[in-house]
Amino acid sequence: TMPSIFSYQSAEVDWCEGNFERSTVIAEYYNTVNGTTLFSFLLLTPLNFLVLEGAALLTQVSFAFLAGVFSMYFHMTLSYVGQLLDELSILWTLAVAYSFWYPRVYFPRCIKSRKHFFWLSGVTTVISTLMSFIKPAFNAYALNCIAFHLLYLTWRELKKCNDKRVHRMAAVMVVWWVLAISSWISDRWLCGLWQAINFPYFHSFWHVLIAMSLLYCCPLVIYFDVNYEMPSFKPKLGYWPSDSWPVVVPYIALEEPHKQC
Repeated sequence: TMPSIFSYQSAEVDWCEGNFERSTVIAEYYNTVNGTTLFSFLLLTPLNFLVLEGAALLTQVSFAFLAGVFSMYFHMTLSYVGQLLDELSILWTLAVAYSFWYPRVYFPRCIKSRKHFFWLSGVTTVISTLMSFIKPAFNAYALNCIAFHLLYLTWRELKKCNDKRVHRMAAVMVVWWVLAISSWISDRWLCGLWQAINFPYFHSFWHVLIAMSLLYCCPLVIYFDVNYEMPSFKPKLGYWPSDSWPVVVPYIALEEPHKQC
């Protein structure tokens, strides 16, 4: 008989970490615990998004919050439903981010307004959601491929920008992303090796590293968005609590330029 879609270990994907080794309730202990890095990330993102409209902030944080919850649920149960909720919450979080902050200059020629782009993003996301049920094991690979488009957009924007702080922040973001995707691929493709040396925890590293990459990605998105949507302000990158600290939170400050008489 077919297992229940809510049953433990009914998912198509099982990560390298051993199941139920440290808890009788949590299937992948470290993957679940490190999923809380998404919550830590959520506490920091509003520092950047507060410069934008409230609806965008509330919607984005709400979807990101669900992504964190569903990631923990999936790794705790390894259920089929948990897998789909985890992957689809990420898909919809990305869709919301694209809808609100994708630069107008890159809109397809047939799109004349942000409202039309909302509809395009919505229809594309609904179709992608339906297709994700066909072979859920491929979903994670497809979602990771979206990062290449984001890196391409970042490269396009950096070509127009002369601020060395922006280029440095983009470089740090890419370094964290490379470390994250390397950990993800290692966990999927070299699992036998890591289990042989009793260190099958690279997917849990992925959670931490991708959160760090996003921590630098968000200020960049805001920086470019302000340049396009709020031309009367000059965005400036900063670090809290101080540039000199070894561990910092990047953020965007808005400076209103002096008007010429």
